[in-house]
Amino acid sequence: MKVSKEMIQNLRQDYKAAELSEQDVVKNPIAQFEKWFEDAVKAEIFEPNVMTLATVDKSARPNARIVLLKGFDNDGFSFYTNYLSQKGKEIKKNPYACLVFFWGELERQVRIEGKIEKLDKETSEQYFNSRPQGSQIGAIASPQSQVIPNRDVLEQKVEELTQQYEGKTIPKPAHWGGYIVKPTAIEFWQGRSNRLHDRIKYTFNNGSWKIERLAP
Repeated sequence: MKVSKEMIQNLRQDYKAAELSEQDVVKNPIAQFEKWFEDAVKAEIFEPNVMTLATVDKSARPNARIVLLKGFDNDGFSFYTNYLSQKGKEIKKNPYACLVFFWGELERQVRIEGKIEKLDKETSEQYFNSRPQGSQIGAIASPQSQVIPNRDVLEQKVEELTQQYEGKTIPKPAHWGGYIVKPTAIEFWQGRSNRLHDRIKYTFNNGSWKIERLAP
């Protein structure tokens, strides 16, 4: 099947699953996120913790990639990665980021803007120690975002590390750990018919959250 411009333009879906009003949401956006996240889990959405992480480089050019949410509370939203990766370098230069969740089956999207900081070493070590050994070795073996000659280089390194740490505890590498995005704005988007979507935005200001409706 050949994909044409007309075919793409005619891909349309009318959203009718639910609605969202200012009266529906709770005052705390983290509690509102928890409510929606629970709905996504109950709906058995494939990896509901998948989120897009957007950062900018030193020239203010945006980059985005998929990462996995590993925790959230009133302090923010956490994930883990290689500090020497492209995103790690961009975060070091400009410690602000945007997260996006899209749960298509529920016709919902959540956008989170905020400052990003490293999690403390103890928290990162605790999570690293909870990971399967294969994931631990992968974190050490991969020079994330760097050019490599072929896949064999990675597989050989994994084999070497597997032998090296057989029957041993694998320490967290210094270049790997967690980040937390501390939100300053969170927007909840509910798809509605005829593209008249519901958008409720929370903005943190002077110690409290302000709730507003945005035009679709």
